[in-house]
Amino acid sequence: MPWQSVRILVESKQAEPLSDALIEAGALSVSLEDANAGTVDETPLFGEPDHPTAELWPHSIAVALLGEDADVAAVLGAAAKQAGIPVPADYTVDTIAEQDWVRLTQSQFDPIPISPRLWIVPTWHDAPDAHAINLKLDPGLAFGTGSHPTTRLCLRWLDEHLQGGETLLDYGCGSGVLAIAAAKLGAARVEGVDIDPQAVTASRDNAALNDVAASFCLPGELAAGQYDVVVANILTNPLKGMAPLLAARVRAGGRLVLSGILSAQADEVMAVYRDWFVFDPPALDEGWVRLAGVKT
Repeated sequence: MPWQSVRILVESKQAEPLSDALIEAGALSVSLEDANAGTVDETPLFGEPDHPTAELWPHSIAVALLGEDADVAAVLGAAAKQAGIPVPADYTVDTIAEQDWVRLTQSQFDPIPISPRLWIVPTWHDAPDAHAINLKLDPGLAFGTGSHPTTRLCLRWLDEHLQGGETLLDYGCGSGVLAIAAAKLGAARVEGVDIDPQAVTASRDNAALNDVAASFCLPGELAAGQYDVVVANILTNPLKGMAPLLAARVRAGGRLVLSGILSAQADEVMAVYRDWFVFDPPALDEGWVRLAGVKT
C-alpha cells in the first residue's frame, strides 16, 4: 500500500503543537527536520554540560505520513485548528510506494574501503578482504555507517596516525565506528560519549560485534581525565560551542581531530580553537573538511 508524505514548512513555536495535532488528526507518523539542513544556516540541536539544548530550529519542516486515501487538506485543517494556528499554506505532497524498507536500507550500504588495510563492512555483507582490518557495523538507530565523507575523513586520519598504545575519546560517537576503528588499530584505551542513549546502545553493541574493548556513555557519566587523541565528528555550531570542553580533554602535545565541518566553515572553527591548538592544513572530501591539530 502506498502512502502520502506531506512536508510542511512551519515556524519553531508552532512545530511541536502541529506535530502532536497531526497525529490526533490521523497521521501515521510525524517527524521534524531543520528547514535549512545541508546549508551554512543549519542549526544543530545539542545538549552538553553548560550548553543548553535549543528548543527547535527557527524554521522547521514537519513531515507527516498519511494513508493513501487520506484527505491532506482536511487533515491539515483539523490539525491546525487543534493546534490553534493558521492552516499551513506552504507544503508539498509526495507519494511513497510500498517497499521492503529493511532490504532497501541495507542495499544502500555496501562495504566501504577506507584504505588498503581498513574496511567498513555492514553486518549483512561478507568482508571483501578477510585479511584486512574489517569493522563490522550495524548502525541501528544511530548516525555512522562509514559512508559519509566526514566519517571517512576521520577514519583515514586514525589509520594514518595511530601508532598503538594511545588513549582516545570519541566525542559524539554515533554508531561507535571511530572508537571501534581506533581500538582495532591499536589504541590502548578507547572511550566514546554521546548525548543520544540510542547511540550509546548502538556503540556498545557494535563494539561487542567487533570483539573490541571500548566503553561508551552519556556526557554526564564520563569520568574526568585527558586523552592522547580526541575525535569529534559532529557539526560546526556545537564544535564551536564546545571548544573549551574538548580542549580540556586533550593532554599537552595530544591531538584533536574535528569534522562535520563544511569547507567554508573551516577557518571560523580553527579560529575558535587556536588558543589551544596548532592545526595541520584541512583535509577535504566532497565539500566537507577534517581539521587536525596538536595541543600546545
